[in-house]
Amino acid sequence: MESFPSQPPCLKQFDHVNRYWDPVNKRWTAKILPGEYYVSTHPDEVIATTLGSCVSACIRDKVLGVGGMNHFMLPLKAPHSNDEWMSSADRYGSYAMEHLINDILKLGGNRENLEVKLTGGGRIMDNMYDIGAQNINFVIAYLEMESINVVIQDLGDIYPRKVVYWPSTGRLRVRRLKSLKNDTLIQREKLYGHKLATQPSSGGIELF
Repeated sequence: MESFPSQPPCLKQFDHVNRYWDPVNKRWTAKILPGEYYVSTHPDEVIATTLGSCVSACIRDKVLGVGGMNHFMLPLKAPHSNDEWMSSADRYGSYAMEHLINDILKLGGNRENLEVKLTGGGRIMDNMYDIGAQNINFVIAYLEMESINVVIQDLGDIYPRKVVYWPSTGRLRVRRLKSLKNDTLIQREKLYGHKLATQPSSGGIELF
């Protein structure tokens, strides 16, 4: 039986995130789902997810070696969208980005040292509004507005992606999936998107 090191402690706000020992990468791995994010302070911990139309921003302080990943989607666009919908969509996206960035800064990170790698936003459902493109446009515009440097992006196309990120070094591994074994990913993203779309626009945002 393979022996492996004890699970490193995580920040209290991430107790709910599933973590497991990955025998391939030989690292403790935090697996995040739509609407989740995770920040790691441990040099030997990685973060993983599977993306369809959702986008993940992998952000770290390149000097401190502390960083994390989010996994987010804007609400599904209504057939007759209006300014209120656009405001709601921007709010959800900003919330996803600000939580990740602010947690890194609270741990001693410096905005000037932040580097970002982006992935996801595939168009995986032909009969659906291209939510992936919407997510991509948002995250690029958000980071330009915040003057945060994007060093790598692998966005769009028609493929789901398996993603593994090493926050301490900035290594990002993305594998494009030519096919899905089942429709779990698609159903998960549909449910998540509809949940966002049906939340009261005046209410608090509780994504994470």
